[in-house]
Amino acid sequence: MHHPITTEEKIENAVLVGVITQEQDEQQVEEYLDELAFLAETAGANAVKRFTQKLNAPHPKSFVGTGKLQEIIDYVKKNEVGLVIFDDELSPSQTRNIENSFKEVKDLDRSNLILDIFAKRARTAAAKTQVELAQYEYLLPRLTRMWTHLSRQKGGIGTRGPGETEIETDRRIIRDKIALLKSKLAKIDKQKETQRKGRQQMIRAALVGYTNVGKSTLMNLLSKSEVFAENKLFATLDTTVRKIVVGNLPFLLSDTVGFIRKLPHHLVDSFKSTLDEVREADILLHVVDISHPNFEEQIQTVNETLAEMGAKDKPTIMIFNKVDAYTYTKKEEDDLTPETRENRSLDDLKKSWMAKENYPCIFISAQKRINYEELRDLLYEQIKGLHLKIYPHRLLY
Repeated sequence: MHHPITTEEKIENAVLVGVITQEQDEQQVEEYLDELAFLAETAGANAVKRFTQKLNAPHPKSFVGTGKLQEIIDYVKKNEVGLVIFDDELSPSQTRNIENSFKEVKDLDRSNLILDIFAKRARTAAAKTQVELAQYEYLLPRLTRMWTHLSRQKGGIGTRGPGETEIETDRRIIRDKIALLKSKLAKIDKQKETQRKGRQQMIRAALVGYTNVGKSTLMNLLSKSEVFAENKLFATLDTTVRKIVVGNLPFLLSDTVGFIRKLPHHLVDSFKSTLDEVREADILLHVVDISHPNFEEQIQTVNETLAEMGAKDKPTIMIFNKVDAYTYTKKEEDDLTPETRENRSLDDLKKSWMAKENYPCIFISAQKRINYEELRDLLYEQIKGLHLKIYPHRLLY
């Protein structure tokens, strides 16, 4: 009997570590750790336990206090856990101290984990170059630790870490590599700019939104093509551009990388060219996963990122997706406690968002095609208006 050959990676067990501070309360930390668990799953790890600690600020040497760190070390040893993931970016000295404490166990921070996923997902030359650049920029200040890591694996002589000269040589090699990757990206950017210039005379729309809200599923529906879409974080890294026709109106739609809370800044910088599609768009389609308990916070994250990019004031359509997955708990008549998000029905939400009237908004399910025709009508109206404004001399056929 032939055994089927599997190419699946071995799933590693991981523990997650977060700190409750004045900046982030217990509930927020739980939400961040939920997201971290999903990130870990996307990277191929299974989060088996969470450790949190209340501190005024993360410990400068070990992120958590020494007692808590020892508790984590004991748990990891006892339960054969191979990975410890910290919810914030660790400083080079924290990384070094934590490495020394954990010996054989890998430790990652949120940035490192996101980089790992990006590396796995990158398809095109541009995305691969961007990921590589971000990885080297992350590595540069942390080089000593990486070195001791290598020498420890060899064991025996030299486990005290190589001489400074060796590290200096390596720093220079990495700096040269960073410069090379930057010039490579500049060339790719130029090519992309030329491509974008060639798309004149058509309205350009960009799908934006938090990661995993259904942008690619919507793209597939509108363009009837198969863009990579699955229920994982950062399923789309490369910008995909498609020509879409609604009614008799052609326009260009680009699907962009999802935004996420606490996205490390060097990553945002290295994905500049992906986000150029957003900067140069005439209209943004902001997709929201309304079934997510924290969708309002996710909207805020996206808006803040757009503001940082200078794209906040563009015409926008709010598309509330996944209405089929929305759930709420009806409050009892005699319950006098303040109403929370869990108690609001979809109709209540629709009313409150419609009342804001900042942007046109629509409630859909891309997967179940709920309100799909209404969405096409709305797109037609909005894009037609823009077309007449931007290209008044170009007739619509």
